[in-house]
Amino acid sequence: MSMLKVKQLNSFYGKIQTVWNLSLEIDEGEIIAIIGANGAGKTTILKSIVGLVEKTGAIEFEGKNISSVSAHKMVQMGISYVPEGRKVFPEMSVRENLILGSYNKRAKLERSNSLEYVLDIFPRLKERIDHLAGNLSGGEQQMLAIGRGLMARPKLILLDEPSLGIAPVLTDEIFRNIEEIKKETTIVLVEQHVHRALAICDRGYVVETGQIHLTGTRDELETSEDIKEAYLGI
Repeated sequence: MSMLKVKQLNSFYGKIQTVWNLSLEIDEGEIIAIIGANGAGKTTILKSIVGLVEKTGAIEFEGKNISSVSAHKMVQMGISYVPEGRKVFPEMSVRENLILGSYNKRAKLERSNSLEYVLDIFPRLKERIDHLAGNLSGGEQQMLAIGRGLMARPKLILLDEPSLGIAPVLTDEIFRNIEEIKKETTIVLVEQHVHRALAICDRGYVVETGQIHLTGTRDELETSEDIKEAYLGI
């Protein structure tokens, strides 16, 4: 069953159109990768889903049209968005940053269980629970940003460039964390490192200049000559 459907999406920054007639679907329990070059429109797709950019077309979540739903309401419906750039509050502790993610009514009731769940996935955060977020490494801050998104116990989480600017050893750890998250949460992953994205996704969409250029299963994309030449250096 499709959890999320994007139909004929057109996205705009002012008068500038960046996504054209784009459609995609995500089934419950999947990791879907959205890959492509810088500036292809990957981040804009995620922002369009959660209502952060002007758009036309239809966005459906669990059979309901959410095209006009506010970002705040989407969190209540079960959608979390983790933007690129590790946006944490540096003067607050790890614990305080995480608690900020459980602000809606349902999440507040489950806060204790949610915190335990997040710290089980990210043991580094558990070790640093009372440290200031600003004193964490870049990779640890990324874990914190993802963990905060999980505190709302979403059905669907949108992850934008989780490996951006992260040391390889911590990137490996973050991707293992993402595989753990998949056990309970459907994931849409925008990722610059194509080989990493394809290693953990079920299906993927290749975006070029705001349009779907190619789609397929992980195996289909890994063996695609276009992908090998353009993104994998083979």
